[in-house]
Amino acid sequence: MQRKFAIVTDTASDLPDSYYAEHNIIAIRLGFNLDGVLYEGEDGAHMDVKEFYAKLRNGSMPTTFQVSPEQAKRCLEPLVKEGNDVLAVAFSSGLSGTYNSYVLAARELSELYPERKIKVVDSLCASLGQGLLVDYVVKKADSGAEIEETYAYAEALKPHICHYFTVDNLFHLKRGGRVSATTAVIGSMLKIKPVLHVDHEGHLIAIGKAMGRKKSISALVEHMKELQILDKDDPVFISHGDCEEDVQYLITLLKAVFGERKIFINQIGSVIGTHSGAGTLAVFFRGKRR
Repeated sequence: MQRKFAIVTDTASDLPDSYYAEHNIIAIRLGFNLDGVLYEGEDGAHMDVKEFYAKLRNGSMPTTFQVSPEQAKRCLEPLVKEGNDVLAVAFSSGLSGTYNSYVLAARELSELYPERKIKVVDSLCASLGQGLLVDYVVKKADSGAEIEETYAYAEALKPHICHYFTVDNLFHLKRGGRVSATTAVIGSMLKIKPVLHVDHEGHLIAIGKAMGRKKSISALVEHMKELQILDKDDPVFISHGDCEEDVQYLITLLKAVFGERKIFINQIGSVIGTHSGAGTLAVFFRGKRR
């Protein structure tokens, strides 16, 4: 059936450009500053993600910036001007001010175009967790659902989008205030790998640790075993910070437990990767709770 409204998200969802194009989604670009150069956003240069992670491993320290209200308005206004209602799925308010920028833009545009509906979902998700929620929203919209029904569906679903991940380098979490400097130094020396998730308020939370990389990856699967409520058509999403061998190990573990299943894989983009670091590995799925 034909979709009845436009769908907007942002690049914190870590979906590839090919996905946005295939599913007719507008993606607003967050950006980052690296070595004095502005990348992505509206006007920044492009950097290949593998080059980005190579620079990260060599000690570069990028900074990121969110979607601004003006940027959100510039994206949304042409859609409503053309007569479209709009549903936007935003990066977690627990990690960024991007959601508030959508809200401010939607409020202003609703006054200018009162006949149009503009709905903004605070995904409380990040990376391909946000991407997974977008994927469910796309399928709902393409089934012919109205915008109000799809918005309610997204709001009901988002507490069930589970994020579990591990990182290879504690120093990026230290930069973000997630672990102390002492923990980062000692943990790295002892090869302690944290296990983290995004909680029901959209915040990044450490929930455990494992001795060594393979045990930390196994821990992701154990959490999934406990929480998943996957039907046969539900996909599993995996994102990673340039660690493809670890992705294959995770897939082997998943297949041993869950059998053959649709698995979608993509690199963690530069904005999320700035905060999680090279070697981050994450799995996203529909679960009983976060």
